[in-house]
This record gives sequence, structure tokens and C-alpha cells, in this order.
Amino acid sequence: MPRPLDLAQFRCTRQLESLALRQGRRLIAGCDEVGRGALLGPLYAAAVILDPAKTIRGIDDSKKLMACERERLAKKIRAKAVAWQVVAISTVEVDALNVYEASRQGMLRALQALAPAPDFILTDAMPLRTAGVDFSIPYRAIIHGDARSVSIAAASILAKVARDEHLAQLDRIYPQYGLAKNKGYATRDHLAALTRFGPCPEHRKSYQPVKDCLLPLFPFVALG
Repeated sequence: MPRPLDLAQFRCTRQLESLALRQGRRLIAGCDEVGRGALLGPLYAAAVILDPAKTIRGIDDSKKLMACERERLAKKIRAKAVAWQVVAISTVEVDALNVYEASRQGMLRALQALAPAPDFILTDAMPLRTAGVDFSIPYRAIIHGDARSVSIAAASILAKVARDEHLAQLDRIYPQYGLAKNKGYATRDHLAALTRFGPCPEHRKSYQPVKDCLLPLFPFVALG
């Protein structure tokens, strides 16, 4: 069994952005998504063009930051960025597309909504140009990009803060699932509530733990 990844080994810097600037790029966007592994709720994607002249200290992979730090940084990013966008991909669309394609579509929609448009993009490991997708802006997909690039990390922060705010709203509608705490992920308490109460309309029906609760229960009948 592979050892869990130690994200502390990565440093979030402007190195990738500085390299792109030296190569003549001027508007460098980072993009990322959050919520891919959750059983419930939309997937959120964000794109950000940071201003090299306006340093925002403390930007890092959203998974490394406490909620209060993410919220503080999100305010600064929205205030100081050249441009930013956050989009939500609904539960219905995640189920229809599959979560990987939903992640790509979310990033593309966030990037296409940026004004001004970027001339180079850094993504968190997501290839943007695939068969059937017309996308002409140069990009680089970076493995563990949200832990290495400030632009991608900034996008991860905006997406995470927006999704957490939405899950807090859903928690008031569906309090039985503990969404304010588990954020829709497959924690022990969430799985127990899913078994007890069944799925709600915001659960992703294509995910196996949710599928299992949708199966009709028939009494066992011995044959022969």
C-alpha cells in the first residue's frame, strides 16, 4: 500500500510564474478545483491571475491552511488579483459527465470567464486540451501544483472557501448529514447518516457509497 503523500515536502513559490514571465508571458492564470472526492454537493473550480506587483503573503495549498487563514487570504486574493473567477459544477452535472471531466469543464469555464484573458495557464495536473475541446491558450499541467505554485494555490483557496460556504448552507437544509463538519466527504459520520437516512438530492448518485444506498432491498429467497 503506498505511503500517504507528505505535502510538507513541497514549497509554494512564484518560481513557475517567474519562469513564464521570463519567457514573455504577462497574464499568468492558475486554476484548480475542490470537491472531487466528496459524496455530496457541487464541485467548485477557480481561476486567478495574480498581480506580480502585489504580494500576498501566506498563500499555500488550501489543504494546508486552517479555515480562518483561507478566508482571510481569499479576501486579499479577490481584492488584489488582476482577475479571478469561481464556478460551480452541480451534482447533476458531475454525475452526468463523470467527476474527472466535470473538473476539467469547471476549470475551463472559470478560465474562459477571466477578464482580461490569460496568455498562459498553470493547472493542478489537469490537461485542458483534449479531443473535442477547442482550447488554444498555452498551459502547463503541474503535478501537486496547488502545493508548488502561488497562482494555483490562490485558485484552490478561492474554490475551497466558496465550496465550504455553500456546504454550510446545505447543512441548514440537510442537518442530518453533518455537512458543516465533513463538507460532504465520506467520513464515518457521513456514511453512517447516509445508511440511516438515505441520499438527499445533493448526493452524487454515481458514487459507489451513494449507489449502495439506492439499491432496492429484496428479501433473500433460497432457490431449489
